[in-house]
Amino acid sequence: MTTLPILYHCADARSLRCLWAVEEAGIEVDLRLLKFPPRAFEPGYRAVNPLMTIPGWVEDGRLMTESAAICERIAEGTPLEVRRDEADYWDARNWLHRSDATLTFPLAIMIRYTRVEPEERRLAQAVEDYKAFFGGRAKSIEASLGDGREWLVAGRFTIADIAIGYAAFLATTLGASDVLGDATKAWLDRCMARDGFKRARERQKG
Repeated sequence: MTTLPILYHCADARSLRCLWAVEEAGIEVDLRLLKFPPRAFEPGYRAVNPLMTIPGWVEDGRLMTESAAICERIAEGTPLEVRRDEADYWDARNWLHRSDATLTFPLAIMIRYTRVEPEERRLAQAVEDYKAFFGGRAKSIEASLGDGREWLVAGRFTIADIAIGYAAFLATTLGASDVLGDATKAWLDRCMARDGFKRARERQKG
């Protein structure tokens, strides 16, 4: 009997990348829904992931914790993968790393100071500063799409679109959609109109 991979997920957290990729790839997983943030509400999760971060992907006894890396695992052997023999391979890899290190990071600061910290510790100035930080970095998406291309790489929808698309989607939930360019907004609309994205958001409701 084959054991399904387990995905630990919080609604609309960066683990949504993984759930979206699962839905696009047609892979079955054992989805475990947690309250956000796990470190505050899910003490038992520490036994699975000592970092207490989301996502957590457990497969064959191995724990993976980085959403972009998990997306790579999910995409392997599917059209979501940009293969090494494709011209856009390194561009795709660069987008995957940029998705968290450059784009989701400032949004995480915004989340902290608008949702996680108690009222007396929330910092409006930090939120505005990191919104601007994100806006500057998001120009790279606009520049890539400005030539009229439909998707970021390889002439098709790939995990690069999932990884970067999540960051752009998260920005819209934080009131930062105004820093996205017109081509980026149109691309994000295409991403969010996909059945895989819709199924992932519906499934996370439990």
